[in-house]
Amino acid sequence: MALMMGSTVSPHNLNKFQYSRQPSFNCNGSLLNPSTVRASMSISARAVSSTEMTRKHLSNLDKLLQKQPEAVPPDPAPVLMERSNGLKENQGRSLMEGLNLSRIWPEMKAAEEMSPRHLNRLQRLLSMSNQEYSPRNTLGSRWREYHGRNDWSGLLDPLDENLRRELIRYGEFIQAAYHCFHSSPATSAKEGPSHPRDVALPDRSYKVTKSLYATSSIGLPKWVDDAAPDLGWMTQRSSWMGYVAVCEDRKEIQRMGRRDIVIALRGTATCLEWVENVRDLLVQMPGQNDPSQIQAKVESGFLNLYQTSGENIPSLAQSVVDEVQRLIEQYKGEPLSITVTGHSLGAALALLVADELSTCTPDAPPVAVFSFGGPRVGNRGFANRLDAKNVKVLRIVNNQDVITKVPGMFVNESLDKKLRESEAATGLLNMLDDSMPWAYSHVGTELRVDTTMSPFLRPDADVACCHDLEAYLHLVDGFRASNSPFRSNAKRSLVRLVNEQRSNIKKLYTNKAKGLSSLKLERDYSHLIAPTCLPSPS
Repeated sequence: MALMMGSTVSPHNLNKFQYSRQPSFNCNGSLLNPSTVRASMSISARAVSSTEMTRKHLSNLDKLLQKQPEAVPPDPAPVLMERSNGLKENQGRSLMEGLNLSRIWPEMKAAEEMSPRHLNRLQRLLSMSNQEYSPRNTLGSRWREYHGRNDWSGLLDPLDENLRRELIRYGEFIQAAYHCFHSSPATSAKEGPSHPRDVALPDRSYKVTKSLYATSSIGLPKWVDDAAPDLGWMTQRSSWMGYVAVCEDRKEIQRMGRRDIVIALRGTATCLEWVENVRDLLVQMPGQNDPSQIQAKVESGFLNLYQTSGENIPSLAQSVVDEVQRLIEQYKGEPLSITVTGHSLGAALALLVADELSTCTPDAPPVAVFSFGGPRVGNRGFANRLDAKNVKVLRIVNNQDVITKVPGMFVNESLDKKLRESEAATGLLNMLDDSMPWAYSHVGTELRVDTTMSPFLRPDADVACCHDLEAYLHLVDGFRASNSPFRSNAKRSLVRLVNEQRSNIKKLYTNKAKGLSSLKLERDYSHLIAPTCLPSPS
């Protein structure tokens, strides 16, 4: 206080304050005392002068920053400053605003993302009770367009709102397959396709009609099971792979414009499935092949899982064809569609399923495949075979997912397409496709998303995160267009993504999320996944 007064009071007036320190019964602080009034007026005048000088300096600073100074409202009547508080709070705020620090230090994007408005949005996305989806509009007469009749032309970039909702819905069918398998991974002796498992479907308008099993063509010695009896499900030959479901709700059938039959297939989970994955030599597809065309070939491991029968368990090929034929006959006369969806290994098997279902009956319904993180399955002859059967395939691919680049040689698909447009290169490439054992080619139309576009995921997320199904659905929900940022009004909850990929979430969000007292980020899916099972390899 002495320093403040020393800077505002002239030397010839100091004797007035020195006398006030001596014991006296006079009320020097009273407003009736003339000397006190004169001193107070002097202090106020000096304070006003100091404030005006500060504003003048701020005005000069604004000119240096090439910004016109904002109009400053006139000062209110001078008042006596409180000695205990210094400058008033509102005066301090106006001084800080006058500094315009944002012109000196550019505003950080992270700070904007963590503003109170964005924190409220983060809390909403991290709430299990606030599951929101994009609008489920009536597809009606356009259902064939969304089912791929025109190869989704004009619907992918920018991504159509209805198609986004359908993609996420089919992805959740795959998640239900993962959860059902991990709740009971072991295949019992009494289990079979005739006794379908109870699957917690995300869409209650569908009903599961049959369980599907995949069987490996190889087996492990018995001593492996004896050495690890608790992990027998990891070495079993036949495993629950997915299910067939059909829409039975009249309102949903009316919304979609047809009755939909869904085949959902999970990804790799057991040791023998991993062994089949790496058996990547191309083998010829069974069935009629035109000798004048490139012979259709697929990976031997995928074909083994698709065609091999187990003990008292039919092959995946036989089970799915029998059930779909039964449903087509049951709902004969109605508009039907067949949608096959899968992730990782399930995406590869989905192509084999679609290939067979497209010709399982003389008048087969339209067949479409929605695959997430699928590897290459066959050669160009297999791709041509699916095109000839009018099987529509939409592959959702993460730019950082290495699984989508294998098996086979690392080939630039767009470069290969350009080379084939040249007649000179087409013959050579076709000869290589027909003779090389690793001449793989992707199938169908591609929707490419990118981990780095998500504001929540780390740009250096690991391989498991880039291949994770929930991460795929998160990226699809936020995808707007290839040249646009992440969708600001994305509605999908972040709870499952945070629980499964916590190490790949930006620390900015995990730290802030911990501070939101109403959240329970440690919540798991114990009601869906048995605690004794390993987490999903996806």
